[in-house]
Amino acid sequence: MRKNVMIDTKQDRIILAGGSGFLGALLARYLEARENEVIVLSRNGRSRANIQWDGATLGPWVEYLDGAKAIVSLAGRSVNCRYTKHNRRLILDSRVNSTRVLGEAIARCAKPPPVWLNASTATIYKHSLLRPMDEANGEIASTPEAKDAFSVEIAREWEKTLTAAQTPSTRKIALRTAMVFGRTKGSVFDVLRRLVRLGLGGKMAGGEQFVSWIHEEDFCRAVEWLIRESQLSGAVNICAPHPVPNREMMSAIREVCGVPIGLPAARWMLEVGAVFLRTETELIIKSRRVVPGRLLASGFSFRFPKLLDALKDLCTAQSERQRP
Repeated sequence: MRKNVMIDTKQDRIILAGGSGFLGALLARYLEARENEVIVLSRNGRSRANIQWDGATLGPWVEYLDGAKAIVSLAGRSVNCRYTKHNRRLILDSRVNSTRVLGEAIARCAKPPPVWLNASTATIYKHSLLRPMDEANGEIASTPEAKDAFSVEIAREWEKTLTAAQTPSTRKIALRTAMVFGRTKGSVFDVLRRLVRLGLGGKMAGGEQFVSWIHEEDFCRAVEWLIRESQLSGAVNICAPHPVPNREMMSAIREVCGVPIGLPAARWMLEVGAVFLRTETELIIKSRRVVPGRLLASGFSFRFPKLLDALKDLCTAQSERQRP
């Protein structure tokens, strides 16, 4: 890449770091449809709108940050893997290093972006069956029952790095994002829907654990809202206001799929399956009863606050796309 880059300033420019995955592609389409110029920082940059970076060191990509409207970072290796020592190091480093280097880049800008939204996770909150967790009263701690010590540690270090960044002219927000339900093949909802259609859509590990979730459209709208609302900073929960137990979520998916019953999966079955699928049971057994206190207090209105309505919309849109 050339060092002296001519940057188009005709549109509002938003930098999307680590934007090559499901959420990045979704958010890029949404922001571009609203007349923003989206510059994606990717490990495989091949075009003007897709700029090469390694997520750890400064480079020519820094020039795109100067004068940008906002930075949104979704960088971080997927947690859908076995937590081996090697994978734990990759997961931690990909989050901490990308956050650190973005802070260094912003500090170098003559005209730093006014807001930086950095990914975090709703998993930071304690496993909870009884009490909803919001930003003001939510407890940050791990629970042996949920096997989430590593995930909570990662979330703490991630947000600690964001807080430590020396960016006095840039508002910083940690996006504590829950499970995003979307239409894309391979997304969480797509995987769960396939399980249901195979007859495996019963409750999991007892089904009492809560699932915090958000419709893909509300995820994008929340990001846009946070870019615009200049009074908001710090941690913000990105989730729908009504988390549901796993058994209720699976029942709702069966309903929209027209499948009346589904075989339940005991915890021991999930443990065995996780080994074969090269993942961890924490992604299923932890109870994430997280609510969006700050979003609601700021006046944000969800289009899909209830799970069943969200699932019906996703299925309807999917069916319409498949029609000849």
